[in-house]
Amino acid sequence: MAAVAPDTLQRLSAELGRLRGDPSVPPDASIVIPVNAKADLERVLDVVADVSSYYGRHTFEVALVINNYAPDEPPTELRTYDHAGMRVLAVPDAWRAGEAVCFTARIPGVRAAASDRVILFDADSRVPNPTAVLDWYVEQFARGAAAAYTHVGHYDVRPMWSVRARVASHHLARWVKRVVLRIPTTRGSNYGVDRTVLLPLYDRGLLADDLNVGPTVKAAGRRVAYSGSRDVRVLTSGRKFSGGWRRLARYLRYRLLYNVRLIRRRDDSTGKRANPYHRRPLR
Repeated sequence: MAAVAPDTLQRLSAELGRLRGDPSVPPDASIVIPVNAKADLERVLDVVADVSSYYGRHTFEVALVINNYAPDEPPTELRTYDHAGMRVLAVPDAWRAGEAVCFTARIPGVRAAASDRVILFDADSRVPNPTAVLDWYVEQFARGAAAAYTHVGHYDVRPMWSVRARVASHHLARWVKRVVLRIPTTRGSNYGVDRTVLLPLYDRGLLADDLNVGPTVKAAGRRVAYSGSRDVRVLTSGRKFSGGWRRLARYLRYRLLYNVRLIRRRDDSTGKRANPYHRRPLR
């Protein structure tokens, strides 16, 4: 991986300092991004640049949870990104049995955040209109939402019909869950949450994946907000979407089974909903 140019980090540092504002005062929200050290150390700078171009009245910190590396070989970015104004947490191995590692990697950042209001993106997310998106999240928190999420689009999608069908099926499934079944469809690349609500649910073993954050928060009697506005949206990478109708069929089957596993079941002895992932590893 090529080293990041010093002038790039210098520009980001200036923007991040402006975004954070007075460091002695808690920010209006914390932006937490898990970073796979083996794949996304350089890519994450794109979404950091997006959010640091925010121009509004609120303040934000950017916290990176850099994970998935050998403890005796920490990446140099731990130091350089910290010096550039990002809050960096080093977690060599974020894996926990029974949890999706992409979700688990967010938890150290949520715990360490300087604000109870946490906005979660992925390292390959892009935010075309950061001012509208971040202002919307802060507004939803101010209105009492415990969780919030917006429309998620895609970029870097191959111009193939089978890939387009995959993206269309993804959006259709989310629409059915959200509108017909009234199930909040939070996903890792873009949602916000009040950590005073999230962490107790997580510590009780009720959360194992980003997908069940929204439904679990709603089941706890807390409000979940959604925006489908074109201005208030986040993009996620479709670079890994491979073409082919057989691959699409396998993907649809995988997503169906994946969502079924995430439906929280009734425990016969307590009458409470139990987490189907608890003490059971993902396959």
